[in-house]
Amino acid sequence: MKLAIMGTRGIPANYGGFETFAEELSTRLVARGHEVTVYGRSNNIRYPEPTYKGVKLTILPTIGTKYLDTVVHTFLSVLHALVRKRFDCVLMCNAANAIFAFVPRLSGTPVALNVDGIERLRKKWGTPGRAYYRFSEYLATIIPNVIVSDADVIRDYYLNKYGRASVTIMYGANCERTETTTVLQQLGLRSREYFLYVSRLEPENNAHIVVQAFERVRTGKRLLIVGDAPYAHRYIEQLKSTNDARILFPGAIYGLGYRELQSHAHAYIQATEVGGTHPALVEAMGAGNCVIVNNTPENREVVGDCGLYFQDAESLTHQIRVTLKDVELVECLRKEAADRAKACYSWDAVTSAYEKLFKDLMISG
Repeated sequence: MKLAIMGTRGIPANYGGFETFAEELSTRLVARGHEVTVYGRSNNIRYPEPTYKGVKLTILPTIGTKYLDTVVHTFLSVLHALVRKRFDCVLMCNAANAIFAFVPRLSGTPVALNVDGIERLRKKWGTPGRAYYRFSEYLATIIPNVIVSDADVIRDYYLNKYGRASVTIMYGANCERTETTTVLQQLGLRSREYFLYVSRLEPENNAHIVVQAFERVRTGKRLLIVGDAPYAHRYIEQLKSTNDARILFPGAIYGLGYRELQSHAHAYIQATEVGGTHPALVEAMGAGNCVIVNNTPENREVVGDCGLYFQDAESLTHQIRVTLKDVELVECLRKEAADRAKACYSWDAVTSAYEKLFKDLMISG
């Protein structure tokens, strides 16, 4: 098949979950004999070659502001695909792009839209942004051929609110530990001697709650806050104003360094309150981490009984202390999390599900 992936910042992944998803899926589809093009943004992708691991790259300009970055680039992508390319199927990411699904369909190209989470609930969006996302949710139910949700919670939301069924395909993870410690040495860390938090540093991802909770704990272990965000400079400055020298802010880390950090943490903390299946959480489980997660329906769906839960800074402080006192519990939860990730979140299984979806769309039109 000749396939396109649009709506992400592009590959090689250097930003977030959608980008990692695009890289993992596209490279595996190419390995299975398909021709895949991933559209990327010129303000994010500096990779100089026309292909990456066999995936064709099309880099287009955008307007790099919070409200226009995604929609402008996707609009240019669908126009480029309509004029220059002919795909058997297009996969779009992000519900904000639902309106643009009509362009490929003009040429008879079926479109699958991965809607991600309920984006309008994110605190970074003002009233116009939330209104646009609410409208886009509705458009997602009528313009694309099919909605893809990465969690049952998101599937149920679209079914109950809009009466539209969707295909549920979970996010994937590489379920293996990385034994090297190069990035740990660079940061002055030792294996199992730090707590790890990974996310875009935006208010609804609650890094401030993690910082507040850790400041109350007496331990020689460190807290590593990994991530960045292009439009949250004031919030990030507030986070970094902590007086606790045990808390480190190394910025965003990708590739081998990121896998090393996931593989050697004492415990991983997931504090997000909006979204479907969170990539870093699944990856933490796959690396064999003890996970401490915000008690949301989405996170419970992913973790089940294989982790510890919190509701606020006080309960997070308690759970951090639990992991410091109960070594046997931590080891048990690490094993259970790894086993659950292997059973439920495999990139190869995710690829097979998307491959089948694309074939079905080609047949049904």
